[in-house]
Amino acid sequence: MPPHSSVLVAADRSRLSAPLSRRRFLARLCLGTGLAVCGPALLARSGHHWQAAAPAPGRGGLAALGQPALPGALLEPDANGVRLPLGFSSRVIARGMEAVPGTGYLWHTWPDGGACFPQPDGGWIYVSNSETIALLGGGVSAIRFDCDGRIVDAWRVLAGTSINCAGGVTPWGSWLTCEEIDFGAVFEVLPTDRGILFPSSRRRPLLGSFKHEAAAVVDALGLIFLTEDVGDGCLYRFKADHWPSLETGVLQVAEVIGADPGADPEAPPRAVVWHDLPDPNPSALFGTPTREQVPAASRFRGGEGIWHHRGVVHFTTKGDDRVWALDPHDDRLWVLYDAAWFADPLLTGVDNIIATSAGDLLVAEDGGDMQVVALGAGGTLYPLLQVSGHEGSEITGLALSPDGSRLYFNSQRGEGGSGPGVTYEIRGPLAGAALFRAGFECGLPG
Repeated sequence: MPPHSSVLVAADRSRLSAPLSRRRFLARLCLGTGLAVCGPALLARSGHHWQAAAPAPGRGGLAALGQPALPGALLEPDANGVRLPLGFSSRVIARGMEAVPGTGYLWHTWPDGGACFPQPDGGWIYVSNSETIALLGGGVSAIRFDCDGRIVDAWRVLAGTSINCAGGVTPWGSWLTCEEIDFGAVFEVLPTDRGILFPSSRRRPLLGSFKHEAAAVVDALGLIFLTEDVGDGCLYRFKADHWPSLETGVLQVAEVIGADPGADPEAPPRAVVWHDLPDPNPSALFGTPTREQVPAASRFRGGEGIWHHRGVVHFTTKGDDRVWALDPHDDRLWVLYDAAWFADPLLTGVDNIIATSAGDLLVAEDGGDMQVVALGAGGTLYPLLQVSGHEGSEITGLALSPDGSRLYFNSQRGEGGSGPGVTYEIRGPLAGAALFRAGFECGLPG
């Protein structure tokens, strides 16, 4: 593999001796969160001030980053086993293989990626993937809330698909749900769809056949970015011919120019070149797998969540515990967070990622300490919540209600890490303002 493709080489610890200045880190974080002015909104509103942890040896500049020292940052577990900051509360809204409260709908097992969609009456719908096979109920389900947050209905949105992992929200109000299987597909569904035939669901073949994880739409550029959950996976983007139609266009794969940008926290952003893929839907028996069609494609150590916010695409890789930032306008890529930069990292097992309207990035842990950790817009790093007694599970399905006042998430395998899963709602002084315009009319553009 040529040097410029070796994005995933292990971090050279000998290069970590040079300190990363607070100014340089804040500049990187502010650029990565797309902010002109930085301010740790969630931190300021939680009523807590986290104590900075000791920096890694030789990295005195990181002491000012505000990484909190545990224990003491979160309160003791509540009745639902969730540790939260002062002023926050939790409730269980669904359990796998049990009826959603107030409805007769049996919630699916192993809930994964999710998203919220505002409705014209002021309520919203939370959609959730099921990361199990089709025969055991894989697909997508939905829970409907009224304007006061009461559960009023639940239903099946999509059936017949397998290992639906994460996905992505489109500006026109649909959900892209991704199959995390070899030669897996992306399906586009409406959160309001229901019934045996699911008439609105559409397979989107031009988004490729591979082990999909998540998707992020950049509406202004007519692009969809996609991660691949493989230990040496690729980063993809779909470039539409006639946006917002997804019927024609080209699927491309990324090549990162230069050495691994995570090995040196002072490294400048790397240029990204995009290559057209000859066949986004190869035959499972005779075709060349999508990820092997372009030899120059760079490899990432297990692509996970991806999110577009204020002009920057953020994504995570679990094999090296990194949060990346990509500027899709001029194709520059850099590492925003790397667990290797810290002697005792707070955030490990990086997975789902979303952003608040104030610019804080919320990252869920797959394993780790079963936390949701915030990369604050002001350079702080702090825990937002932790689920106790669920070792062996993972946190999935991060989604904010349209007004930003409620956070939804799952413990995918629940208590003890061996159950069908639990879905939660968190309320508290989360940074808010709608992520989507309220009351849009759902419809697929073609």
